[in-house]
Amino acid sequence: MSTTKNFSRGTKSAVALAAVASLALTGCGRNDDGGGGGGGEGPTNTAAGSSQGIDENTITLGTTTSLSGVAGAPGTCSLKGMEAYFEAANADGGIEFGDGNTRTVEINAYDDAYDPAKAVSNFRQIMNEGAFAEVNGLGTRTNLAIMPVANKEEFPQVFVASGNPTFSQNPDEHPWTIGWMPTYHTEGNSFGKFLVESGEPVTVAVLAQNDDAGKAYVQGLEEAVQGTNVKIVARATFEPGDSTVDAQIAELANSNADVFFSANTVPALTASSMVRAQQLGWTPAIFLASVASQPDQVLEPGNADAFPAVYTSAFTKPFTSEEYAGDEDVKQFLSDMEEYSPKIDTIIPHCAWGYATAATLEQAFTLMEEPTQKSFMEAVRSIEGFEAPLLLDGLQVNTTTNRAPVGEVAITGWTGNGYQPADSFGG
Repeated sequence: MSTTKNFSRGTKSAVALAAVASLALTGCGRNDDGGGGGGGEGPTNTAAGSSQGIDENTITLGTTTSLSGVAGAPGTCSLKGMEAYFEAANADGGIEFGDGNTRTVEINAYDDAYDPAKAVSNFRQIMNEGAFAEVNGLGTRTNLAIMPVANKEEFPQVFVASGNPTFSQNPDEHPWTIGWMPTYHTEGNSFGKFLVESGEPVTVAVLAQNDDAGKAYVQGLEEAVQGTNVKIVARATFEPGDSTVDAQIAELANSNADVFFSANTVPALTASSMVRAQQLGWTPAIFLASVASQPDQVLEPGNADAFPAVYTSAFTKPFTSEEYAGDEDVKQFLSDMEEYSPKIDTIIPHCAWGYATAATLEQAFTLMEEPTQKSFMEAVRSIEGFEAPLLLDGLQVNTTTNRAPVGEVAITGWTGNGYQPADSFGG
């Protein structure tokens, strides 16, 4: 089914939110013989023909995400963006679902502190407490731990907030799980193409964390530059739990490469790598992973102005940029965040991702023909040509392929006041 929806608060279907931020770190395990949405009897009984967590008036969702610890800031902002979207729609009375009923949404949030064991425990608690689906959980390793449980129990694990391609590829193998944001491979590949399009010989030094995320970034870059004038001349890796990458930066600096490709998703390590490069007198152009490119956490402490150019990939509008200040979706997003998430000191891209993810969930609800988890998953995988709020112009949500729903990115460059779309490398 092909649907295209332009964002307008005045015309958009809306939903009320009862947010229950129960920061539960543990939960009761579900018996292996207890089913989820695929035929097991849930703990909450609803009308005949309905799955747990949904009745004629309400749908209850759960999310397990990082609200504390190393990923606490992005996890919290992603949740708050989703909450702001739904809460801002209170006055409209709810979402009109595909079965003709208008429902409000309740969200129960659980903190897993980016710990896989806690994430699985929380996920089981979400199932046992009668939620309809688990949505918008942040993190690769936590969601990889949840995925086999979700698919065994046939319980929706929807729009995972991770760039790992596993969540969206091969839906036949895990039909109850789907990602949302562009993959790390897509980011790396897009930057490689960006370099190649310059037509100039370019040397690249690569720092990659030794996990699936780092490997996907590098694989994407390698595929894009193979057989071109762009050459990878130095490589170094680090473990995600390392406290410093100083030795690796010293090794890469010896190459005097034109570009430093940072496949590093840890903001603090990314900032320190930039400082170390400057100390060594190496100031190349830099590519930063989208999840580690925040001005306050990375660019400012990393003294980004010392480098000739700093690039990252983006799929949502740089909402702090004057260029987008007049866009209706940007104005609505910032207004909703101010009104409904006032405790967020700094609005980072993860807030926008959560907001746009919520809009995509609404789109799935409008396509649901029955109040069941099976119908929901069918709707989730039937979204095509959806123009979610805050996506960059030309980007759409498409869940009908074996790619991430948001399958493309744009390369943006830091201007000192915000990121702007970059026309060419070095230009």
